[in-house]
Amino acid sequence: MNKVLGAVLSLHRVLLSEPTPVPDDCIDHRWKWFKGCLGTLDDTHINVLVSNSGKQRYRTRKGTIATNTLALCDRNMQFVYFLPSWEGSAGDSRVLRDAVARPNGLRVPQGCYYLCDNDYANSNGFLTPYKGVRYHLKEWGIGNAQPQNPKELFNMRHSKARNVIERAFAVLKMRWGILHSASFYPIQTQIRLIMACFLLHNFICLEMNNDPFEASVDGESSAIAPAQDCTQPDYIDYVDPTPKWTQFRDSIAMTMWNNR
Repeated sequence: MNKVLGAVLSLHRVLLSEPTPVPDDCIDHRWKWFKGCLGTLDDTHINVLVSNSGKQRYRTRKGTIATNTLALCDRNMQFVYFLPSWEGSAGDSRVLRDAVARPNGLRVPQGCYYLCDNDYANSNGFLTPYKGVRYHLKEWGIGNAQPQNPKELFNMRHSKARNVIERAFAVLKMRWGILHSASFYPIQTQIRLIMACFLLHNFICLEMNNDPFEASVDGESSAIAPAQDCTQPDYIDYVDPTPKWTQFRDSIAMTMWNNR
């Protein structure tokens, strides 16, 4: 088993994508507003089999027994980090705080950030949409009114960019049938199988130019040119809302509105 774990750790180093921030000269209409953004993050619940004593902790709000898996992906739908070991009852913000605080956990350079939804706090390194303002893509469909103010425009463009993580999850689960239902293995083995699926997803993305699973998922996909590294070497080590980060979001929204 130690050899297997060592092999998985080696695959982590080889197959996990190294994110690059959106550059100042980006022309991609989905990403050019989010300078310094490294990608997107979200959680997904993956069904697992646990003992009766553990079912309460792994039970989600929908009543399923699952692990709450945090994942981050870059603009190319390749995963840069994932944490599949938390119980399904765990809140998303709690899982993210744990990922940031862990030794060798999630590392977000100062000055860079990820897009995430309102299940997380709008804080340094993690940019959320405005609450109480329409957000989901279906709310911006054909015939719906165009954005009426900076907050609505920000939310629409945030949603279009952040959709990449939803598409990555969709492709992942379409490709690996073992993620559709709980498997009859010890929970540690189930967690490692989930990890292997994430890593193999990245491997296929690197090796396959035309992925039929990706083609079957709605939305656009485009190659991303390499960008410069974040200039600041320090990493974010806590997740906490601040007025400064609220002002940062407001400044992006006003830039979008003034240049629409």
